[in-house]
Amino acid sequence: MPGLNIAFAGTPDLAASILESLIKESPHIISCVYTQPDRPAGRGRKLQKSPVKKLAEKYNLDVRQPKNRIDLEQDNILAGIDVLVVAAFGMILSASILARPRNGCINIHTSLLPRWRGAAPVQRAILAGDIETGITIMQMDTGLDTGDILYQKSCTIGPDDTADTLYNRLALLGSESIHIVLDMIVNNSLKPVRQNDSGITYAHKILKSEARIDWHKPAIEIDRMVRAYIPAPVAYTVLNNTTIRVWQVAILDQTVPGIPPGNIINYSANGIDIMSGDKIIRILKLQLPGKKVMTSRDFFNGNPGFWPEGQHAGT
Repeated sequence: MPGLNIAFAGTPDLAASILESLIKESPHIISCVYTQPDRPAGRGRKLQKSPVKKLAEKYNLDVRQPKNRIDLEQDNILAGIDVLVVAAFGMILSASILARPRNGCINIHTSLLPRWRGAAPVQRAILAGDIETGITIMQMDTGLDTGDILYQKSCTIGPDDTADTLYNRLALLGSESIHIVLDMIVNNSLKPVRQNDSGITYAHKILKSEARIDWHKPAIEIDRMVRAYIPAPVAYTVLNNTTIRVWQVAILDQTVPGIPPGNIINYSANGIDIMSGDKIIRILKLQLPGKKVMTSRDFFNGNPGFWPEGQHAGT
């Protein structure tokens, strides 16, 4: 089967996984790779390369880092490629960019469109309690994830899934799916399907301000929040005037009448038990400022008197 001349645009780990699959397992020629400019990160605020840039450099691919759409519009290589493959690039493409590749631009989106259009489909699906999500590959247009569907593949969301574990599975699905769609382009067998106007939801960008736990909420919502915000921004609460990042919780099938939400019911090697809006939440893994993630057991063994029972967790 003859290969296509493609360009790839993406930035985070998920995109890097898909790009590596194209490099290793497809016959297609990758003319260039677009990714976001290096950004300052970490305590030293040093410039960091994106996962896609690191991978592209490893394989000696041409890497381009447009600062904005104008930079990308001025890149003449787009007019000479068959298709631009986009996966979590982090830039809205203009109509002139979308029209330049011979077969347009296709996007690998981490939801079953039209559900969860937008920036944070994986996190929003977990927060909403969805039991299914998946990959949609669509023909890009100027709308926000409104293009025709070229291919979809679903997967379940388990009760213990975090955004991180779900991203890993979706990266595999995306890698498998893009090969199928590119083969369809080669064989001229694509059958685009217009998105259904019903069932549209929007996955708005996750803000750091959303990550503080409101203990008045039902336990199931707090559990979803903790899982949705891993690996970032990570849910947190304030205990004993200390900001605690919460990495894992369990819901105890019990309540304590008359105890206000946010009160600590028990602090032991088993965990930190806090009253939510309906049931007890047990913190199983936590992180103190500047420290590594640890189990509540390890923390208790080193700090047995840190939180007296009855103390209130700030909300």
